[in-house]
Amino acid sequence: MESTPLEALPVVLAIETGAPLPRATLTRDEAAELAAHVAADLQSLVPAATDARLALAGALFDPVELLRPGFPVWATLDELARRVPRGHLENVVAFGTHEGRMPAQPLEPEAIYADGPMRLLPISLLAPETLAATLGEQLEVELVGRGEAGQRTADWLIRTLGVPLEHVRYLSRNDLLALTCVQYEHVNLAPLWTLMEAALLTPYREEATLSARGVPLRYADGGVLVQSPAQWLASNREEDRAHAFAGAIFELRQYAALLEAHGLPMRLVPVDGVPTEAQDGYLLETLAAADPGYDAPRLVAHEAAGLGVVAVTVAQRGDGGLARVLAHGYPLQPQALGPLVTTLAERFDLAPDLHALGRIHLDAAGRLGAPDTPLH
Repeated sequence: MESTPLEALPVVLAIETGAPLPRATLTRDEAAELAAHVAADLQSLVPAATDARLALAGALFDPVELLRPGFPVWATLDELARRVPRGHLENVVAFGTHEGRMPAQPLEPEAIYADGPMRLLPISLLAPETLAATLGEQLEVELVGRGEAGQRTADWLIRTLGVPLEHVRYLSRNDLLALTCVQYEHVNLAPLWTLMEAALLTPYREEATLSARGVPLRYADGGVLVQSPAQWLASNREEDRAHAFAGAIFELRQYAALLEAHGLPMRLVPVDGVPTEAQDGYLLETLAAADPGYDAPRLVAHEAAGLGVVAVTVAQRGDGGLARVLAHGYPLQPQALGPLVTTLAERFDLAPDLHALGRIHLDAAGRLGAPDTPLH
Protein backbone atom coordinates (compact mmCIF):
# COMPACT_ATOMS: atom_id res chain seq x y z
CA MET A 1 0.00 0.00 0.00
CA GLU A 2 1.08 3.58 -0.57
CA SER A 3 2.84 5.51 2.20
CA THR A 4 2.51 8.80 0.30
CA PRO A 5 -1.05 9.81 -0.65
CA LEU A 6 -1.61 9.82 -4.37
CA GLU A 7 -4.40 11.65 -6.16
CA ALA A 8 -6.01 9.98 -9.15
CA LEU A 9 -6.36 11.85 -12.44
CA PRO A 10 -8.79 9.92 -14.69
CA VAL A 11 -8.17 9.68 -18.43
CA VAL A 12 -9.57 7.55 -21.26
CA LEU A 13 -8.22 6.31 -24.54
CA ALA A 14 -11.19 6.78 -26.87
CA ILE A 15 -11.41 4.44 -29.85
CA GLU A 16 -13.86 5.06 -32.70
CA THR A 17 -14.43 2.32 -35.21
CA GLY A 18 -16.88 1.75 -38.02
CA ALA A 19 -17.56 -1.84 -36.92
CA PRO A 20 -18.03 -3.62 -33.58
CA LEU A 21 -14.78 -4.74 -31.99
CA PRO A 22 -14.25 -8.52 -31.92
CA ARG A 23 -13.53 -8.46 -28.18
CA ALA A 24 -13.79 -6.17 -25.19
CA THR A 25 -10.72 -7.09 -23.12
CA LEU A 26 -6.96 -7.52 -23.44
CA THR A 27 -4.79 -10.15 -21.83
CA ARG A 28 -2.28 -9.20 -19.14
CA ASP A 29 0.59 -9.20 -21.65
CA GLU A 30 -1.39 -7.19 -24.18
CA ALA A 31 -2.44 -4.65 -21.55
CA ALA A 32 1.21 -4.25 -20.48
CA GLU A 33 2.30 -3.65 -24.08
CA LEU A 34 -0.42 -1.08 -24.63
CA ALA A 35 0.37 0.64 -21.31
CA ALA A 36 3.96 1.17 -22.44
CA HIS A 37 2.75 2.89 -25.63
CA VAL A 38 0.22 4.99 -23.68
CA ALA A 39 2.86 6.07 -21.17
CA ALA A 40 5.08 7.26 -24.01
CA ASP A 41 2.19 9.18 -25.58
CA LEU A 42 1.17 10.92 -22.38
CA GLN A 43 4.72 11.80 -21.39
CA SER A 44 5.18 13.37 -24.81
CA LEU A 45 1.97 15.37 -24.48
CA VAL A 46 2.49 16.29 -20.83
CA PRO A 47 6.09 15.76 -19.67
CA ALA A 48 5.05 16.04 -16.00
CA ALA A 49 3.22 12.73 -16.42
CA THR A 50 6.63 11.05 -16.13
CA ASP A 51 6.49 11.63 -12.36
CA ALA A 52 3.04 10.01 -11.99
CA ARG A 53 2.13 6.37 -11.89
CA LEU A 54 0.17 5.26 -14.93
CA ALA A 55 -2.50 2.61 -14.38
CA LEU A 56 -4.36 1.08 -17.32
CA ALA A 57 -7.22 -1.40 -17.50
CA GLY A 58 -7.14 -3.59 -20.59
CA ALA A 59 -10.90 -3.35 -21.12
CA LEU A 60 -13.04 -1.40 -23.56
CA PHE A 61 -16.21 0.22 -22.24
CA ASP A 62 -19.17 2.19 -23.50
CA PRO A 63 -19.42 5.73 -22.06
CA VAL A 64 -22.49 4.77 -20.01
CA GLU A 65 -20.43 2.15 -18.17
CA LEU A 66 -17.79 4.66 -17.12
CA LEU A 67 -20.15 7.50 -16.25
CA ARG A 68 -21.90 5.98 -13.25
CA PRO A 69 -22.20 7.36 -9.71
CA GLY A 70 -18.93 6.91 -7.87
CA PHE A 71 -17.16 6.15 -11.18
CA PRO A 72 -16.77 2.47 -10.16
CA VAL A 73 -14.47 1.47 -13.04
CA TRP A 74 -11.90 4.14 -12.21
CA ALA A 75 -12.34 3.57 -8.48
CA THR A 76 -11.49 -0.11 -8.95
CA LEU A 77 -8.56 0.65 -11.24
CA ASP A 78 -7.17 3.15 -8.72
CA GLU A 79 -7.53 0.71 -5.83
CA LEU A 80 -5.72 -2.07 -7.67
CA ALA A 81 -2.94 0.29 -8.79
CA ARG A 82 -2.34 1.59 -5.26
CA ARG A 83 -1.58 -1.96 -4.12
CA VAL A 84 1.38 -2.25 -6.49
CA PRO A 85 4.69 -1.13 -4.92
CA ARG A 86 5.95 2.17 -6.33
CA GLY A 87 8.63 1.70 -8.96
CA HIS A 88 7.25 -1.69 -10.03
CA LEU A 89 7.33 -2.04 -13.83
CA GLU A 90 8.94 1.40 -14.12
CA ASN A 91 5.91 3.08 -12.54
CA VAL A 92 3.50 1.75 -15.18
CA VAL A 93 0.99 -0.89 -14.18
CA ALA A 94 -1.58 -2.62 -16.38
CA PHE A 95 -4.40 -5.02 -15.66
CA GLY A 96 -5.68 -7.52 -18.20
CA THR A 97 -7.40 -10.86 -18.30
CA HIS A 98 -6.10 -14.06 -16.75
CA GLU A 99 -7.89 -17.18 -17.95
CA GLY A 100 -10.44 -14.91 -19.63
CA ARG A 101 -11.31 -12.82 -16.57
CA MET A 102 -10.35 -9.33 -15.44
CA PRO A 103 -9.00 -9.04 -11.86
CA ALA A 104 -12.19 -7.40 -10.53
CA GLN A 105 -15.84 -7.44 -11.62
CA PRO A 106 -16.17 -3.67 -12.26
CA LEU A 107 -13.42 -4.00 -14.89
CA GLU A 108 -15.51 -6.48 -16.91
CA PRO A 109 -17.33 -4.66 -19.77
CA GLU A 110 -21.01 -5.55 -20.17
CA ALA A 111 -21.82 -7.39 -23.39
CA ILE A 112 -25.06 -5.45 -23.89
CA TYR A 113 -23.08 -2.29 -24.71
CA ALA A 114 -20.37 -3.94 -26.80
CA ASP A 115 -21.54 -2.62 -30.18
CA GLY A 116 -21.34 1.10 -29.41
CA PRO A 117 -19.50 3.35 -31.90
CA MET A 118 -17.04 4.60 -29.27
CA ARG A 119 -15.10 2.32 -26.95
CA LEU A 120 -13.22 3.74 -23.99
CA LEU A 121 -10.18 2.27 -22.28
CA PRO A 122 -9.80 3.66 -18.72
CA ILE A 123 -6.50 5.08 -17.50
CA SER A 124 -5.48 6.77 -14.25
CA LEU A 125 -2.46 8.89 -13.47
CA LEU A 126 -1.70 8.64 -9.76
CA ALA A 127 0.30 11.66 -8.64
CA PRO A 128 1.48 13.09 -5.31
CA GLU A 129 -0.60 16.01 -4.06
CA THR A 130 2.24 18.43 -4.88
CA LEU A 131 2.06 17.41 -8.54
CA ALA A 132 -1.60 16.51 -9.02
CA ALA A 133 -3.07 20.01 -9.38
CA THR A 134 -0.53 21.14 -11.97
CA LEU A 135 -0.62 17.86 -13.87
CA GLY A 136 -4.42 17.87 -13.87
CA GLU A 137 -4.52 21.37 -15.38
CA GLN A 138 -2.00 20.40 -18.05
CA LEU A 139 -3.98 17.30 -18.98
CA GLU A 140 -7.18 19.34 -19.38
CA VAL A 141 -5.41 21.76 -21.75
CA GLU A 142 -3.23 19.40 -23.75
CA LEU A 143 -5.54 16.44 -24.27
CA VAL A 144 -8.45 18.42 -25.65
CA GLY A 145 -6.15 20.33 -27.99
CA ARG A 146 -3.76 17.68 -29.26
CA GLY A 147 -4.67 14.40 -27.65
CA GLU A 148 -4.38 12.14 -30.71
CA ALA A 149 -2.76 8.84 -29.84
CA GLY A 150 0.72 8.23 -31.23
CA GLN A 151 1.17 6.25 -34.44
CA ARG A 152 2.70 3.30 -32.60
CA THR A 153 -0.26 3.15 -30.24
CA ALA A 154 -2.78 3.31 -33.07
CA ASP A 155 -0.92 0.69 -35.14
CA TRP A 156 -0.71 -1.63 -32.13
CA LEU A 157 -4.46 -1.36 -31.53
CA ILE A 158 -5.27 -2.04 -35.19
CA ARG A 159 -3.05 -5.14 -35.24
CA THR A 160 -4.24 -6.45 -31.88
CA LEU A 161 -7.97 -5.79 -32.32
CA GLY A 162 -7.95 -6.75 -35.99
CA VAL A 163 -10.23 -3.95 -37.23
CA PRO A 164 -9.60 -0.55 -38.84
CA LEU A 165 -10.01 2.41 -36.50
CA GLU A 166 -11.31 5.85 -37.41
CA HIS A 167 -9.97 7.84 -34.45
CA VAL A 168 -7.86 7.08 -31.41
CA ARG A 169 -7.35 9.90 -28.91
CA TYR A 170 -6.96 10.69 -25.24
CA LEU A 171 -9.60 12.52 -23.24
CA SER A 172 -9.74 13.60 -19.63
CA ARG A 173 -12.82 12.51 -17.72
CA ASN A 174 -14.03 16.11 -17.84
CA ASP A 175 -13.71 15.98 -21.63
CA LEU A 176 -15.82 12.82 -21.65
CA LEU A 177 -18.44 14.46 -19.46
CA ALA A 178 -18.60 17.48 -21.77
CA LEU A 179 -18.84 15.29 -24.88
CA THR A 180 -21.68 13.25 -23.37
CA CYS A 181 -23.49 16.43 -22.36
CA VAL A 182 -23.37 17.71 -25.94
CA GLN A 183 -24.59 14.37 -27.30
CA TYR A 184 -27.59 14.30 -24.94
CA GLU A 185 -28.47 17.92 -25.66
CA HIS A 186 -28.32 17.18 -29.38
CA VAL A 187 -31.10 14.58 -29.02
CA ASN A 188 -33.25 16.77 -26.77
CA LEU A 189 -32.21 15.07 -23.53
CA ALA A 190 -30.69 18.06 -21.76
CA PRO A 191 -32.93 17.58 -18.67
CA LEU A 192 -31.64 14.04 -18.32
CA TRP A 193 -28.07 15.27 -18.34
CA THR A 194 -28.91 17.80 -15.60
CA LEU A 195 -29.82 14.86 -13.36
CA MET A 196 -26.88 12.74 -14.48
CA GLU A 197 -24.40 15.52 -13.81
CA ALA A 198 -25.75 15.94 -10.29
CA ALA A 199 -25.51 12.20 -9.62
CA LEU A 200 -21.93 12.05 -10.91
CA LEU A 201 -20.42 15.27 -9.57
CA THR A 202 -22.54 16.38 -6.60
CA PRO A 203 -24.34 13.22 -5.39
CA TYR A 204 -24.95 14.81 -1.98
CA ARG A 205 -27.17 17.53 -3.48
CA GLU A 206 -30.68 17.28 -4.86
CA GLU A 207 -31.41 18.56 -8.35
CA ALA A 208 -34.81 19.23 -9.91
CA THR A 209 -35.77 19.78 -13.52
CA LEU A 210 -38.58 19.27 -16.03
CA SER A 211 -38.52 16.91 -18.97
CA ALA A 212 -39.12 18.31 -22.43
CA ARG A 213 -42.83 17.47 -22.00
CA GLY A 214 -42.96 19.13 -18.59
CA VAL A 215 -42.85 16.05 -16.35
CA PRO A 216 -41.17 16.97 -13.03
CA LEU A 217 -37.97 15.05 -12.31
CA ARG A 218 -35.72 15.17 -9.26
CA TYR A 219 -32.40 13.58 -8.37
CA ALA A 220 -32.18 12.61 -4.68
CA ASP A 221 -30.67 9.83 -2.58
CA GLY A 222 -28.97 8.06 -5.46
CA GLY A 223 -32.00 7.85 -7.75
CA VAL A 224 -34.32 9.85 -9.97
CA LEU A 225 -37.83 10.55 -8.75
CA VAL A 226 -40.50 11.14 -11.37
CA GLN A 227 -44.07 12.35 -10.99
CA SER A 228 -46.73 9.72 -11.58
CA PRO A 229 -47.77 9.91 -15.26
CA ALA A 230 -51.44 9.74 -14.16
CA GLN A 231 -50.95 12.65 -11.77
CA TRP A 232 -49.08 14.59 -14.43
CA LEU A 233 -51.95 13.97 -16.84
CA ALA A 234 -54.48 15.22 -14.28
CA SER A 235 -52.75 18.61 -14.24
CA ASN A 236 -52.03 18.73 -17.97
CA ARG A 237 -54.03 21.19 -20.05
CA GLU A 238 -53.19 20.07 -23.60
CA GLU A 239 -56.16 19.67 -25.91
CA ASP A 240 -55.26 16.12 -27.00
CA ARG A 241 -54.63 14.69 -23.56
CA ALA A 242 -54.33 11.08 -24.68
CA HIS A 243 -51.62 12.05 -27.16
CA ALA A 244 -49.84 14.05 -24.45
CA PHE A 245 -49.93 11.06 -22.11
CA ALA A 246 -48.46 8.76 -24.77
CA GLY A 247 -45.70 11.31 -25.41
CA ALA A 248 -44.89 11.48 -21.72
CA ILE A 249 -44.63 7.68 -21.47
CA PHE A 250 -42.39 7.56 -24.54
CA GLU A 251 -40.13 10.16 -22.95
CA LEU A 252 -40.01 8.32 -19.61
CA ARG A 253 -39.04 5.13 -21.42
CA GLN A 254 -36.10 6.94 -22.99
CA TYR A 255 -35.07 8.38 -19.65
CA ALA A 256 -35.46 5.10 -17.79
CA ALA A 257 -33.31 3.19 -20.31
CA LEU A 258 -30.49 5.72 -20.14
CA LEU A 259 -30.68 6.10 -16.38
CA GLU A 260 -30.47 2.33 -15.97
CA ALA A 261 -27.46 2.22 -18.28
CA HIS A 262 -25.78 4.87 -16.11
CA GLY A 263 -26.61 2.95 -12.93
CA LEU A 264 -29.40 5.21 -11.67
CA PRO A 265 -32.83 3.83 -10.71
CA MET A 266 -36.07 5.66 -11.58
CA ARG A 267 -38.81 5.78 -8.95
CA LEU A 268 -42.23 7.39 -8.62
CA VAL A 269 -42.65 10.28 -6.21
CA PRO A 270 -44.94 9.14 -3.36
CA VAL A 271 -47.89 11.54 -2.97
CA ASP A 272 -50.47 11.63 -0.16
CA GLY A 273 -49.46 8.23 1.14
CA VAL A 274 -49.96 6.45 -2.20
CA PRO A 275 -47.62 3.41 -2.21
CA THR A 276 -45.30 3.36 -5.22
CA GLU A 277 -42.65 0.96 -6.41
CA ALA A 278 -40.27 0.41 -9.27
CA GLN A 279 -38.94 -2.97 -10.32
CA ASP A 280 -38.39 -5.23 -13.31
CA GLY A 281 -38.63 -2.30 -15.72
CA TYR A 282 -41.98 -0.90 -14.61
CA LEU A 283 -43.42 1.75 -12.27
CA LEU A 284 -46.46 0.99 -10.13
CA GLU A 285 -48.74 3.05 -7.91
CA THR A 286 -51.47 1.52 -5.75
CA LEU A 287 -54.35 3.95 -5.21
CA ALA A 288 -56.86 1.88 -3.24
CA ALA A 289 -57.68 -1.60 -1.95
CA ALA A 290 -60.40 -3.66 -3.59
CA ASP A 291 -63.89 -3.00 -2.21
CA PRO A 292 -66.01 -6.15 -1.68
CA GLY A 293 -69.12 -4.08 -2.47
CA TYR A 294 -67.94 -3.65 -6.07
CA ASP A 295 -67.47 -6.15 -8.89
CA ALA A 296 -64.26 -8.18 -9.01
CA PRO A 297 -61.24 -6.14 -10.16
CA ARG A 298 -60.11 -6.42 -13.76
CA LEU A 299 -57.01 -5.43 -15.71
CA VAL A 300 -57.25 -3.05 -18.66
CA ALA A 301 -54.44 -2.08 -21.00
CA HIS A 302 -54.09 1.44 -22.39
CA GLU A 303 -52.44 1.37 -25.81
CA ALA A 304 -50.88 3.97 -28.10
CA ALA A 305 -49.79 3.66 -31.72
CA GLY A 306 -46.13 2.70 -31.99
CA LEU A 307 -45.76 2.27 -28.23
CA GLY A 308 -47.95 -0.73 -27.47
CA VAL A 309 -49.24 -0.90 -23.91
CA VAL A 310 -48.40 2.38 -22.16
CA ALA A 311 -50.27 1.72 -18.91
CA VAL A 312 -52.17 -1.02 -17.12
CA THR A 313 -55.06 -0.06 -14.84
CA VAL A 314 -56.74 -2.19 -12.19
CA ALA A 315 -60.39 -1.17 -11.77
CA GLN A 316 -63.68 -2.54 -10.46
CA ARG A 317 -67.26 -1.50 -11.27
CA GLY A 318 -69.84 -0.60 -8.69
CA ASP A 319 -73.44 0.62 -8.70
CA GLY A 320 -74.38 2.20 -12.01
CA GLY A 321 -71.35 0.64 -13.69
CA LEU A 322 -68.97 3.41 -12.57
CA ALA A 323 -65.33 2.31 -12.58
CA ARG A 324 -63.24 2.59 -9.42
CA VAL A 325 -59.50 2.72 -10.10
CA LEU A 326 -57.28 0.70 -7.76
CA ALA A 327 -53.83 0.96 -9.37
CA HIS A 328 -51.86 2.12 -12.40
CA GLY A 329 -48.75 0.42 -13.73
CA TYR A 330 -46.41 1.76 -16.40
CA PRO A 331 -44.21 -0.69 -18.36
CA LEU A 332 -41.01 1.12 -19.31
CA GLN A 333 -39.45 -1.83 -21.13
CA PRO A 334 -41.11 -4.29 -23.57
CA GLN A 335 -40.25 -7.27 -21.36
CA ALA A 336 -41.74 -5.57 -18.28
CA LEU A 337 -45.40 -6.03 -19.23
CA GLY A 338 -45.54 -9.70 -18.18
CA PRO A 339 -44.03 -9.15 -14.70
CA LEU A 340 -46.25 -6.09 -14.19
CA VAL A 341 -49.43 -8.05 -15.01
CA THR A 342 -48.31 -10.92 -12.77
CA THR A 343 -47.68 -8.56 -9.86
CA LEU A 344 -51.07 -6.88 -10.22
CA ALA A 345 -52.89 -10.21 -10.57
CA GLU A 346 -51.31 -11.56 -7.39
CA ARG A 347 -51.81 -8.35 -5.44
CA PHE A 348 -55.49 -7.97 -6.27
CA ASP A 349 -56.27 -11.70 -6.47
CA LEU A 350 -57.54 -11.62 -10.04
CA ALA A 351 -56.98 -13.53 -13.25
CA PRO A 352 -54.01 -12.23 -15.27
CA ASP A 353 -56.27 -11.53 -18.25
CA LEU A 354 -55.38 -8.21 -19.83
CA HIS A 355 -58.28 -6.48 -21.61
CA ALA A 356 -56.76 -4.41 -24.40
CA LEU A 357 -58.59 -1.16 -25.07
CA GLY A 358 -56.81 -0.29 -28.31
CA ARG A 359 -56.52 3.29 -27.03
CA ILE A 360 -55.83 5.35 -23.91
CA HIS A 361 -59.00 5.62 -21.85
CA LEU A 362 -59.65 8.89 -20.04
CA ASP A 363 -62.61 9.48 -17.74
CA ALA A 364 -64.99 12.43 -17.96
CA ALA A 365 -62.51 14.62 -16.11
CA GLY A 366 -59.68 13.71 -18.48
CA ARG A 367 -57.92 11.43 -16.00
CA LEU A 368 -56.47 8.00 -16.71
CA GLY A 369 -59.18 5.49 -15.88
CA ALA A 370 -61.15 2.48 -17.07
CA PRO A 371 -64.43 2.08 -19.00
CA ASP A 372 -67.58 2.15 -16.88
CA THR A 373 -69.33 -0.44 -19.06
CA PRO A 374 -68.47 -4.15 -18.82
CA LEU A 375 -65.51 -5.39 -20.85
CA HIS A 376 -65.97 -8.47 -23.04
